[in-house]
Amino acid sequence: MDLDLVFLGTSGSAPTARRATSALLVRRGGERLLFDCGEGTQRQLLRSSVGLVDLQDIFVSHFHADHYLGLPGMLKTFALRQRDVPLTVYGPPGLRDLFDSLRRVVGKLTYPLDLVEVRAGQALERDGYEVRVFPVAHGVSAVGYALVEDTRPGRFDLETADALGVPAGPDRGALQRGEPVTLAGGRVVQPDAVLGPPRPGRTIVIPGDTAPAETVRVLAEGADVLVHEASFCEDERDRARETMHSTARQAAEVADDAGVRLLALTHLSPRYFGPEIAREAREVFANTIVPRDFDIVEVPLPERGEPRLLKGGARPEREVAEGIAAG
Repeated sequence: MDLDLVFLGTSGSAPTARRATSALLVRRGGERLLFDCGEGTQRQLLRSSVGLVDLQDIFVSHFHADHYLGLPGMLKTFALRQRDVPLTVYGPPGLRDLFDSLRRVVGKLTYPLDLVEVRAGQALERDGYEVRVFPVAHGVSAVGYALVEDTRPGRFDLETADALGVPAGPDRGALQRGEPVTLAGGRVVQPDAVLGPPRPGRTIVIPGDTAPAETVRVLAEGADVLVHEASFCEDERDRARETMHSTARQAAEVADDAGVRLLALTHLSPRYFGPEIAREAREVFANTIVPRDFDIVEVPLPERGEPRLLKGGARPEREVAEGIAAG
């Protein structure tokens, strides 16, 4: 199953000419999960090759404006399009109070809107994965999210199945699902006779805004991708501590300690352009990227390769062509 991340907003606190505020779209098969919805997120989707899809789930990390200010406009646009599919917004305690204030802006909706307040330690069960909620260090009611796929059965050994006389077809499918089968002669074949060791699914960890936190390191242990904020460089370490944010180096230390496969740094202060953030982080953790808006990170299954950055992968073809012409 395909899994990737579309970076729609990578700036911190305020938008810049090249970066919008926080928004990350995770695509898994046919599902679309939006994590945070900063100012202009619907326009970012419209500008992208993704388009303004009928999202079913939006996860808000906390209630600073740069993480939710895009919600009222997006919800209203869905209503103007006569949407009737339910939408669920998840967020930490305070979510319902926030929407009580926003209702006068949003007005009447044409679809059911469910508001679900989540707390650290919860796990939202889905088909083939779960979204885990964990605490972060940001000084307000804030949570991080981790998408954790279920463990997969081990690799099916065709040669062993042939030797045991398991016929092609439903019996082999049952064994792959972990179910024993009885052959024509009455012999029972157990799944572990033809399956290798269980294989882990993929894990993406999205803490949102946070100072360096042990909870993030623990949840990110062995993760495929850690999307960590890097609001500052080390020359602003005191400022990072005061505002409960992280420097690029601190984020890299978390990634290194956790042994992640790829670190993606976002939520850059408008004073930075990106290369200086990347240089500082790579001194600690080499496999670091600093995505720009409309970049994509593909996350294949571990046996099929490493996570891969596609620069401008979600940028409309027209803008790509204009960039080539100008380049």
